[in-house]
Amino acid sequence: MLEQLFSPSVQHTLDVIGIFVFAISGALLAVRKNFDVFGIAVLAEVTALGGGLFRDLIIGAVPPAAFTDLGYFITPLLAALLVFFLHPQVERIQLGVNVFDAAGLGLFCVTGTTKAYDYGLGLTQSATLGLATAVGGGVLRDVLANEVPSLLRWDRDLYAVPAIVGATMVVLCIRYDVLNPFTSSLAVVTAFVLRLLAMRYHWRAPRAWNRRSTVSEE
Repeated sequence: MLEQLFSPSVQHTLDVIGIFVFAISGALLAVRKNFDVFGIAVLAEVTALGGGLFRDLIIGAVPPAAFTDLGYFITPLLAALLVFFLHPQVERIQLGVNVFDAAGLGLFCVTGTTKAYDYGLGLTQSATLGLATAVGGGVLRDVLANEVPSLLRWDRDLYAVPAIVGATMVVLCIRYDVLNPFTSSLAVVTAFVLRLLAMRYHWRAPRAWNRRSTVSEE
């Protein structure tokens, strides 16, 4: 099904772009944490490939694409190298990086969901793995950097919700047999726009009703 939505060359190009941008975000966090060059490379690789690796291992697509396509492995290293030498300049275009990161989020939640369904998972399970594909690398990045994952923090703009919406749109299209290049692209764009709006207007998920936590807020 995935091959029917995008040609192999287009799919590969989109994957590499998404991987590169995710790797940039991982490498930038490593610089902020004062990691050395090896730490920067590791965080770039994990952020870029972690979600896809998790999905492929769960569905049995082994060896994962990251280990069969050299481009997938090399791209995060190039991003790490760029950040290592030019991180002040990259920091100045953080807004642009965030926009591309939002695009990668939309793309990966759709392709992750579709690939999981191709391997025989049910609709709910496919959507869950689509979400994991989109956000898994960021969670691993934060854990390795000894931070509470942004995904779980109330003071971060919505990130998982746009991916959930995109993945849900895909499984609904599959359910009603209307998944095609147009509807899949619509799901990508919807997740992308929701993420941009969340960043623009600082949309955040609600916390517990009548919350009485004693944990101090950062």
